[in-house]
Amino acid sequence: MACSFAAAAVSSAPTAAARPLAASPAPHSVSLPRVASRSLRFAASAARSARASRLVARAGGIDDLPLVGNKAPDFEAEAVFDQEFVNVKLSDYIGKKYVILFFYPLDFTFVCPTEITAFSDRYEEFEKLNTEVLGVSIDSVFSHLAWVQTDRKSGGLGDLKYPLVSDVTKSISKSFGVLIPDQGIALRGLFIIDKEGVIQHSTINNLAIGRSVDETMRTLQFQGSQSVNWKNVYPNLSIFNVSGTAVRPGEPRRVFWHLYAAMQYLPFVPSA
Repeated sequence: MACSFAAAAVSSAPTAAARPLAASPAPHSVSLPRVASRSLRFAASAARSARASRLVARAGGIDDLPLVGNKAPDFEAEAVFDQEFVNVKLSDYIGKKYVILFFYPLDFTFVCPTEITAFSDRYEEFEKLNTEVLGVSIDSVFSHLAWVQTDRKSGGLGDLKYPLVSDVTKSISKSFGVLIPDQGIALRGLFIIDKEGVIQHSTINNLAIGRSVDETMRTLQFQGSQSVNWKNVYPNLSIFNVSGTAVRPGEPRRVFWHLYAAMQYLPFVPSA
């Protein structure tokens, strides 16, 4: 391509032999061929895009296929559960349970363990929905064990009711598209995987933004059912229809559908 561009540029200028000396014009700018002009504009645009991409923290997946709606990448890895080393294989849950798979950056760091322990504190609720919870970071099982054996008051996790998976090879984080390559840690990704092994929901937050167990529960309840009882998730919330009166049980859904739909995306609902 570079050779053809050079040839075009050279052939477009008249040779010295063909130009009369007496009629030689004053120096002036020569327009580049149209193809060359387009090439230069494309190169400038690519350079701007490259500079902009360096300002964004990108997590790299294994391909360009979207994860949601496709089979979850299978993995087998060591984990810590009940203060013991166990083996966890994602495909073992196919046909048996839903899986909440969440990633966090590192043990014993700025990562607040509140959301990790909150999943454990609410584990029985997930169990009633036939759902397993798996936490993943790039730490070793020895680091996981030490964090679990540290009391919560001292910044540890205490006993957890679900496994913490070790992703020391970073292959799990990479396959789920949450790995930050230049830092070697995972973003705060969360995936809901159904019993067929298909990812039905995903959310990926930056390192400093936590996740809501309430929102995860609501999304899980919504799987396969458009009639989720949102009052179980937000017990202190009241919804009013256009006339300002509280919605009564059995009232036509269309009266408050738009408000109901918008409510699904509220980050939190204040208590009464």
